Amino acid sequence: MEPAQPVDRTPAEPTPPPRAGAGEPALVEPASAAGASPGPAAADTGRGDVALADPASAAGESPVPPAGRDKVRSERSPKDMAISMLVLLIPIALLLAFYRGFLGGDQPATVDPAPALDQARAAQAFPVTRPAGLGPDWKTVSASYRSVEGGSNLRLGYLTPEGRGAQVVQSDVPPERLLPAELTAEGRPQGPTEVSGRSWQLYTARGNEQALVLLEPDRTVIVVGDARENELRQLAGALH
Repeated sequence: MEPAQPVDRTPAEPTPPPRAGAGEPALVEPASAAGASPGPAAADTGRGDVALADPASAAGESPVPPAGRDKVRSERSPKDMAISMLVLLIPIALLLAFYRGFLGGDQPATVDPAPALDQARAAQAFPVTRPAGLGPDWKTVSASYRSVEGGSNLRLGYLTPEGRGAQVVQSDVPPERLLPAELTAEGRPQGPTEVSGRSWQLYTARGNEQALVLLEPDRTVIVVGDARENELRQLAGALH
C-alpha cells in the first residue's frame, strides 16, 4: 500500500499586524531601522508639524558672540580714551566755573558782628570797640560774646586781604590769666611797639602766630593771628 501523498495546500496569507485601537499609541518604527540618516532633533510644534530644534538651544548653551567685537574693543587707542575722559571733564569744569563765578563758591561765609557787639555793650563789663576804617577786603567771619571764668570775652574774627586769619579779643579777665589762655604757653613778650599813638606789646603765640597786646586798666585787647605783622598792626590801629 502506498503512503498517502500530502495534499497540495495554498499558503495562507500572512496575518496582518494588529491595528492600533482608539486608545492605544501607534507603534513607530525607529529611524535607524527605517534607514533614515541621523539629523537634527525634531520638536513638536503642536500643529502636527515637525520643527528642527537648534542644537545650541537644546544643549543650554548661549550663542558665541562674534570675535570681531572683542577685537575692536581691545584695539581702542590711548587717544580714544583721552577723548572720552575729556568729554566727561568738560561738564564738570563748566559747573565749577558757574559755582565760583556766579554763586561765589570760593567766597568765605561772613557774619554780622552787630549782635555780639550789642550784647557786649549791654553787659557793660568793659569798653567795647569795633574796628573802623577797614577796607572791603577785610571779611568778618566770626563774632561772639561769652561769659567765662573771671570775666567775659568779646571775639571778632577776620579774614585779611591776603587770605590769612586774625582775631580781636576784648576782655576784662585779668591779663595774667587771659594771656596764657589766648596765647598758650608759647606766648612770649617781644617788646613794646607803637600803633596809632598807643603803646602795644608784641608777643609770640602758638605755632606761626603772633600777637599785639594792649593793656588798659579796665580791659585787655589782643590782636592775634597768622596774618603778617603789617596786617595785624592795621587791624589794631582800626580799634578807636
